[in-house]
Amino acid sequence: MTNNYPHELALGDVYFSPVPTVLFLAFFASVLTVSLLNALKLSRFFYLPSYVFIAFMILYTLLIDHFWIKF
Repeated sequence: MTNNYPHELALGDVYFSPVPTVLFLAFFASVLTVSLLNALKLSRFFYLPSYVFIAFMILYTLLIDHFWIKF
């Protein structure tokens, strides 16, 4: 069985694992989302906003992995 998606990211002749890239993109998206929630004053409805940040990071990691860059 062949996989149509690459398991590595190639930069020239050097192959990199997609995990750090996905984690960086998920972190950046989480920072933007939490900043937007803070700007709109919606973070006051959450009991522990730090857990919300971690939840958004996990959610974005799973979504990026599933739809964009495959592990």
